[in-house]
Amino acid sequence: MSAALPEQPAVLSLGRPRLLAGLDRAARLDRSAHLSVHGSLPRHTEAQLTALAEEVALRGRGGAGFPFTQKLQAVARMARRRGACPAVVVNGCEGDPSCRKDAVLLARAPHLVLDGALLAAAALGAGSVVVGVTRAAAEASVREALAERGLSDRRGPSVRARVVRLPERLVSGESSALLRAADGGPPLPPGRHGRAAHEGLGGAPTLLSNAETYAQLALAARLGAEGYAAAGTAGEPGTVLLTVSGAVPEPQVVEAPSGVPLASVLAACGAAPAPQAVLTGGYHGAWLDAATAAAAPVSHRGLAARGGALGAGAVLPLPADTCPLGETVRVAHWLAAESAGQCGPCRLGLPTLAGALADVAAGGGRGALETVREAAGAVRGRGACGHPDGAARFVLTALSAFTDDLAAHVLGGGCGRPTAGVLPLPPPGGTDAPGDAPRRVERLAVDWTLCKGHGLCADLLPQLVRTGPDGYPALADAGVPDHLRGRAQRAVRRCPALALRLDKER
Repeated sequence: MSAALPEQPAVLSLGRPRLLAGLDRAARLDRSAHLSVHGSLPRHTEAQLTALAEEVALRGRGGAGFPFTQKLQAVARMARRRGACPAVVVNGCEGDPSCRKDAVLLARAPHLVLDGALLAAAALGAGSVVVGVTRAAAEASVREALAERGLSDRRGPSVRARVVRLPERLVSGESSALLRAADGGPPLPPGRHGRAAHEGLGGAPTLLSNAETYAQLALAARLGAEGYAAAGTAGEPGTVLLTVSGAVPEPQVVEAPSGVPLASVLAACGAAPAPQAVLTGGYHGAWLDAATAAAAPVSHRGLAARGGALGAGAVLPLPADTCPLGETVRVAHWLAAESAGQCGPCRLGLPTLAGALADVAAGGGRGALETVREAAGAVRGRGACGHPDGAARFVLTALSAFTDDLAAHVLGGGCGRPTAGVLPLPPPGGTDAPGDAPRRVERLAVDWTLCKGHGLCADLLPQLVRTGPDGYPALADAGVPDHLRGRAQRAVRRCPALALRLDKER
């Protein structure tokens, strides 16, 4: 089975590097090295910054691809209307285990990200900047960068800046979870839809975008619209950062001009010329079959036109010697376990979706396939955050991309290939400290000589246990993650037949 991606993968530039400039010579660019590579940052008024973002068609690089200009305008308008001091928040919480581009930027080029955030803060008249992270290297690097600039959360500087550390979970990347944590609450979505531009950090109008977006803004401010557009396409100028893993010799963070063929990116990373398919956009993204992926350009519009997604910039080719449905099932179970568990579509719908897909892979036939489609339809558009929608897209596009394999599992005895675990997932137990070995993974197990099918375990822990067609528990093929360990222990203790247990394994 595959290991988690390294916290700091190797970096590669196709063409002249921009975001990754200088990283071939230094492990981390301190303030002096940063200025040597990128030069000083010009100031911009709100109108100038808004016009620049519009001219370079800057979009958010965290997943949704929302136009940055609209965010700027919404925050400025709301701040004026309310007479409030706005805030700026950098979302560096990459919860998707297939993504590392923001982790690389924050750990190795933190001043480029801070340049963009502080540029926006000055233009908006914001009083505070918050950087959200989930990993130790990013936290240490950003704190050091703030110290190098003389910024802190103490009163005195015109802008107060601080770092907020969240758990390494998928929901930590949800913008509302970051805002809630930054205000001292739990790092979970609040269960209601809201707009940060209207009421964000501390109730103030808040400009919130991800780390790469702010780094791109800083580049555009230095290069100007014309210089920025020297790379990329007319509709989407500039470069994009991609995390390429899966069927490649080693994971890499790649900077490439927008519009470059996806096939060229994969070839540069050493991928085999004919993958089964390519997952674009990460685990909330979309699968493309091999023929479609070969002709797809790397851009929001180019990928979307072919059914793919740029999303958070993850690209994962799948080799020919692994079962694609098995790979998808592994990730679907992980997505179900990673939910915040605060609404029905997440707590009940995603486990049902993952379990139904597992039934398909196990030869459950057309009935299981229909259950997958029904479960996906039941969760889409109904969650408190975007997690159910992303998980449903991931599963449904797999059904479209792997039609031959799907037919083999539904109509025959399966595809005959093992599940190699090519798609990276984090170890359920995590690590105790940097450099430590992973803790022993705990998995649920059932003593079938004792189980009576009471179903209490499925009620207590639907993320990992469901009631199968025979009325007995069906367990997810996944370890018990840290945030579900308490629930798992409770399910074990309350089993009326004493049939459920937690086994430890390496």
